Amino acid sequence: MRVALVESRMRPPTELDGDDTWHVLQVVTEESRANIVADVVGHPKGAPSVDELARTNPSLQKDTIRGHLSVLKNANVVEERVVPVGQRTRGYPYKFYQLTDDARELFDRNGLFPEDSWTRQYDRLEKDPELRELEAMPRPDPGGEPSDRSEGASAD
Repeated sequence: MRVALVESRMRPPTELDGDDTWHVLQVVTEESRANIVADVVGHPKGAPSVDELARTNPSLQKDTIRGHLSVLKNANVVEERVVPVGQRTRGYPYKFYQLTDDARELFDRNGLFPEDSWTRQYDRLEKDPELRELEAMPRPDPGGEPSDRSEGASAD
């Protein structure tokens, strides 16, 4: 999904926000990361896998998407939700990415990535049966702690 950012809508950080806010806004306004964030926001379950993000961003390789997700995680924009080891289905993703509450609050304050708009945009995507199957997969409960551990080869 493509994002056209209007950078003039961004407000500089206030005294309460500090440098972290400005850094997060800089991170999410890089075009590829903005497209990824838009897909996370618009996803029907709010937590796509790398496989889903690769299908909605065909110009990006999965490793590139993982790199962008790492930057977004380090900036506290997204967090991982991981299916526990005993509950994984072979050949299917087990890592999913959702917005953090802090990111959602920051975006709402600055008029960025409105959920209703990106959900409508995501719904308009032409989806093949594999993408529909991936979207229908259950996700781990959002209430648990996000995983910070890095596992080797992953089916994300």
